[in-house]
Amino acid sequence: MKALLDTHTFLWWITDQPRLPQGVRAIIEDGKNEIFVSAATGWEIIIKFQLGRLILPDDPERYLLEQIQRNAFQTLPLRMRHSLHLLALPSLHQDPFDRMLIAQAQFEHLPILTSDKQIARYPVDVIWS
Repeated sequence: MKALLDTHTFLWWITDQPRLPQGVRAIIEDGKNEIFVSAATGWEIIIKFQLGRLILPDDPERYLLEQIQRNAFQTLPLRMRHSLHLLALPSLHQDPFDRMLIAQAQFEHLPILTSDKQIARYPVDVIWS
């Protein structure tokens, strides 16, 4: 299985938050699965960090890259085709980072591991249990 982590799912995983459902934990832990972290997630985390809305235990660049490597996550770059795919999305969700994750998930045929009910309103597979 391949899956894309929403930003909050990535953060909850690397900080071992109990809010992460067991089913989602099992998917991430299963070494047979390819788990992707989007460059949009890195972008969102850095912006929140710079605005003081997110505290990280170490230098953001070092910490995020270390967590991606430690967890054997794949990175999903932002491509022009992902950006252009935003044209096909209805305006159900106003968060630009989530809209990019939706576009990437649709274009790359990846389910998203997220609790965000707004994302679930789009024609994209959402896993949260």
